[in-house]
Amino acid sequence: MESLSLDDMDPHAALALLDWQVELGVVEAIGDVPIDRYDLPEPVAKSASQPASNQAPAVPKAAADDPVAEAEAAAKRASTLPELAAAMEAYDHCTLKRGARSFVFGAGQPGAQVMIIGDAPDRDEDRVGQPFVGRAGQLLDKMTMAIGLDRNVDGALYLTNVLPWRPSQNRNPDAKEFAMMLPFLRRHIALVDPKVVILMGSGPCTALLGRGAISRLRGSWADVAGKPAMPIFHPTYLMQRPAAKRDAWADLLAVQAKLRSQ
Repeated sequence: MESLSLDDMDPHAALALLDWQVELGVVEAIGDVPIDRYDLPEPVAKSASQPASNQAPAVPKAAADDPVAEAEAAAKRASTLPELAAAMEAYDHCTLKRGARSFVFGAGQPGAQVMIIGDAPDRDEDRVGQPFVGRAGQLLDKMTMAIGLDRNVDGALYLTNVLPWRPSQNRNPDAKEFAMMLPFLRRHIALVDPKVVILMGSGPCTALLGRGAISRLRGSWADVAGKPAMPIFHPTYLMQRPAAKRDAWADLLAVQAKLRSQ
């Protein structure tokens, strides 16, 4: 008996047949041509550009990017302060540079007795392009000159910040920004090679010591990159809370005593 195709049926009969098949549990339409499921496809020739089966696939560049690792590699290659400054300026992972007016690297000469580290440039520092200027800088000068350290005398002080770019609206830097710039800061300390490091405020304590409670840390020596480091209240904090100047003076005297003992 010759089979009947759908083309030979009237629409009502074709629809009735389809309903009957659905009731039987049919869930997939079969094509007009039978499929030989035992037929294997022809093997595809391996091109020369394809990696061998025992070779690891290439890691995409985006997956291999690591801002901290890149900073560490760039900092390690710098053998002088100008080279370090150039490496930091060329570093594109820290978005602060896009909103800052100036790149604030540092002020002073290698081999300074004391290296003072703040957290980030403020508005005055961003405008001038130098660390610790404005009212805070003037107070800092009075503080350091009281123990015989003048920023204008070669070999006395070296001034810098953890971050070389000002955060917008003078907000506090976040942990990610500190982590990216920390390799550069450690290299900065090594190239300056001071006798003593002063950590001005909570920011550098957070970056270098992993703790930011300056009121608890001040007055106690710590080790930073192999150097004795003293946490001290930032001049901006002292202008807001003059009563804390007594503690800052005690910390400065400890720095002076440490320099004399070396």
